[in-house]
Amino acid sequence: MALSGMRGLSVFISEIRNCQNKEQERLRVDKELGNVRTRFKNEKGLTHYEKKKYVWKVLYIYMLGYDVDFGHMEAVSLISAPKYPEKQVGYIVTSCLLNENHEFLRLAINTVRNDIIGRNETFQCLALTLVGNIGGREFAESLAPDVQKLLISSSCRPLVRKKAALCLLRLYRKNPDVVNVDGWSDRMAQLLDERDLGVLTSSTSLLVALVSNNHDSYWSCLPKCIKILERLARNQDVPPEYTYYGIPSPWLQVKAMRALQYFPTIEDPNARRSLFEVLQRILMGTDVVKNVNKNNASHAVLFEALALVMHLDAEKEMMSQCVALLGKFISGREPNIRYLGLENMTRMLMVTDVQDIIKRHQDQIITLLKDPDISIRRRALDLLYGMCDVSNAKNIVEELLQYLSTADFAMREELSLKAAILAEKFAPDLSWYVDVILQLIDKAGDFVSDDIWFRVVQFVTNNEDLQPYAAVKAREYLDKPAIHETMVKVSAHLLGEYSHLLARRPGCSPKEIFSIIHEKLPTVSTSTIPILLSTYAKILMHTQPADPELQNQIWAIFTKYESCIDVEIQQRAVEYFALSRKGATLMDILAEMPKFPERQSALIKKAEDTEADTADQSVIKLRAQQQTSNALVVTDPRPANGAPTMNQLSLVKMPSMSNVDHNSADQGVTQENGTLSIVDPQPPTPSNGDFLDLLGPLAIEGPPGASVQSEHNLVSQVESSSNAEERLAIAPVGEQENTVQPIGNIAERFHALCLKDSGVLYEDPYIQIGTKAEWRAHQGRLILFLGNKNTAPLVSVQALILSPSHLKIELSLVPETIPPRAQVQCPLEVVNVHPSRDVAVLDFSYKFGTYVVNVKLRLPAVINKFLQPISVSADEFFPQWRSLSGPPLKLQEVVRGVRPMSLMEMANLFNSFRFMVSPGLDPNPNNLVASTTFYSESTRAMLCLIRIETDPADTTQLRMTVASGDPMLTFELKEFVKEQLVSIPTASGAPAPVPPQAQPSSSPTALSDPGAMLAGLL
Repeated sequence: MALSGMRGLSVFISEIRNCQNKEQERLRVDKELGNVRTRFKNEKGLTHYEKKKYVWKVLYIYMLGYDVDFGHMEAVSLISAPKYPEKQVGYIVTSCLLNENHEFLRLAINTVRNDIIGRNETFQCLALTLVGNIGGREFAESLAPDVQKLLISSSCRPLVRKKAALCLLRLYRKNPDVVNVDGWSDRMAQLLDERDLGVLTSSTSLLVALVSNNHDSYWSCLPKCIKILERLARNQDVPPEYTYYGIPSPWLQVKAMRALQYFPTIEDPNARRSLFEVLQRILMGTDVVKNVNKNNASHAVLFEALALVMHLDAEKEMMSQCVALLGKFISGREPNIRYLGLENMTRMLMVTDVQDIIKRHQDQIITLLKDPDISIRRRALDLLYGMCDVSNAKNIVEELLQYLSTADFAMREELSLKAAILAEKFAPDLSWYVDVILQLIDKAGDFVSDDIWFRVVQFVTNNEDLQPYAAVKAREYLDKPAIHETMVKVSAHLLGEYSHLLARRPGCSPKEIFSIIHEKLPTVSTSTIPILLSTYAKILMHTQPADPELQNQIWAIFTKYESCIDVEIQQRAVEYFALSRKGATLMDILAEMPKFPERQSALIKKAEDTEADTADQSVIKLRAQQQTSNALVVTDPRPANGAPTMNQLSLVKMPSMSNVDHNSADQGVTQENGTLSIVDPQPPTPSNGDFLDLLGPLAIEGPPGASVQSEHNLVSQVESSSNAEERLAIAPVGEQENTVQPIGNIAERFHALCLKDSGVLYEDPYIQIGTKAEWRAHQGRLILFLGNKNTAPLVSVQALILSPSHLKIELSLVPETIPPRAQVQCPLEVVNVHPSRDVAVLDFSYKFGTYVVNVKLRLPAVINKFLQPISVSADEFFPQWRSLSGPPLKLQEVVRGVRPMSLMEMANLFNSFRFMVSPGLDPNPNNLVASTTFYSESTRAMLCLIRIETDPADTTQLRMTVASGDPMLTFELKEFVKEQLVSIPTASGAPAPVPPQAQPSSSPTALSDPGAMLAGLL
């Protein structure tokens, strides 16, 4: 009978294994579950043995991953079976199927307690194992006293007491407030006198948990732990089964040393001497051997001993010995050993007077920056950062700058940040600090946060002796044919303020300074143009009496940008042009920036906070994060006339849909210094009914131009258009036509948003949809501004994102109603999974009066939004170019039908797509070379290179070569660039989109076909 029953379980397992596919397996499992359920319904006729057989099947099905919602009661009932086979099954299945909060466990508490206090050791072990595995609060309240008695009982065998110690440890960790350990100091000291190493190891684990919460009660255990270490170090009375590759019980050694680290200090000189003798023996007896298992065990003991040595603040001689041992490790052949050596040497930096000893290994550590393993390179960088001080800062920073040219892109951000912090903290003189930061920007501009160059500006502004030197260095970097945009920013600011100090130097006249800065204007983004306009105004101020030719050139630039669509640029151009007409009084208006108040660097403060957070682990680690600017550049938040500005960091509060105050719907809400305040309590009524004027106060703006935007702020203002076709009077509802036509060209709006991050996506007489986006690496945040242009609400508002497979897009809740003259925000979180040119579509609809409007709009989350331009020198470009040899990583194509344009126009076009054009890199003047970095979840940071070979005789064709480390990325990027070159959207050439239709909601059959609508738009 028994044999046939268990044969049934074996047959079932064999049948499951022989299933050809998942569907067959599911059918077989369902059949068996039905059979077991039927048998359990007739439970009165089941014997304990039959129950055991079916419960085994339930457990096996559960382990296969299928939901099992019955059989729990039968498993629990087996715990009370009198025989071991059935009881064992009950305990095992119960611990697997039930969690600590399951109500059925209450039924088993009495049975489990009877087994624990009983005389059967086998049953005791089963019960302790169940309680230790589940560890619930009810078990702790009911059974912890019995487990404690079992642990200290002298009549129990070591096997039971060992399990009791581990069970009590689990209960204490889960419910320390329930398990009563008051007065357990003496009992723990007795347990540490155990000769059986199994009980001793389990008891030491319990001790570690106890002293971690309250070490004051367990001082009597400290000498016992030292005696355990002495016993193991001398290999006294250690059974062979507890010796691992010749090492006496390495687990017990680690636990004992871990427990000692929770005591603040050891005052007894005899105990201290004994402990140091043990540690000395461990340090002297550890070496690297060929056997990996022995290495793992010995190194576990060694590194715990090192941690204990640091905790005890040992004598300098022992510290020197520890550092020398780690020095051997970091020069070893095994990567894991080198990593552990660097990690523990970094921990030792927290100990006083050890830095000088570690400095002896500085050359070895610098060599590890070139290790093939990136984790070792990161550890070497952390160690160099931690060991740097005034004596070696110059050498370390210079090594980091040299390494920056060949470092992985994944490390450059962290490397740049740490080099900048070290240069500021330990600079021998400020001119050296300026040199270091400018070199950082030149070599790794994409990885240098704004805080770094903000800090340079603060130092130069506050130190008059430094100003001429900084201006000279900025002038030298501008001579380079290709420099990073951050370098343009800092150079323009410094030369705008201090170029007059260089007037007697060759090549530094105001006209020459203006000319070389103005050459960079076509290559910079919109956020940098305000800085350049300020520089032009400063140059004009320093040339009083005015140079007519230079004045006319600068005035022409101001005039050009007076009609710029970007509010910040437009405002500066208008104001500077008006100010520049004041002649000599301009000197007073645009005087030099005053000195900044003394304040701690945002970078150093962040570094100190990070070190404080990790001090308890004795680790110095600074995470590579770009920090938000800490007000290094101070500007007046209000203009001179006291009127509220539109270019402060503003944040919209989404109006409540349930209770909307129409009088406050148009109020702009800003956030300054963490508090919300009204920007303009009574904004002016939009002139000519231009709803974009309403969009302004409610949008999220960037900071004023003098203080460059942080990466954590959303990008530039949703712009206002001056074109006549973008302006529409707000008419009463009854005057609207039955067919809703979009205002402006939808395709042109989409193509414009592909090049910039804010603007109007769609507009009709009733609603305006604006977008504002921020892109960082493979992630983006896009905000839809839904503005009701009328005096009646828009209802039944719905928005659905049709997302391609390569984008993960999450749209926040869209309100069903938009109140009159109100604007709401709907954020979208975008994640780029892999390269693709497919476009996400917004399916948007709303109801106005008796009309339903539905429109499908392409979202500007396109491939170039996940690009970051990167400057690549010739030394970096050509090795990368040669390493990507041939398809599919490097693709070449002759493109015909290209719109004729000059090489400069083509370079500007590539810059707008987030490529960094490198002039002069290709020896052929008719060719163009550009580089960028693509980010996605699958590729992370991927360098992309492109070469364009033009034909001067025929500008309608060219040869294009695209290379990257990912075949899909290469193909998609090539096709994307080809599309832009062949069909560049223009105001007149863009295809007219299919307009959305609106029909009375009473006749839904008259609505246009969504599929045809989507095809027309795309």
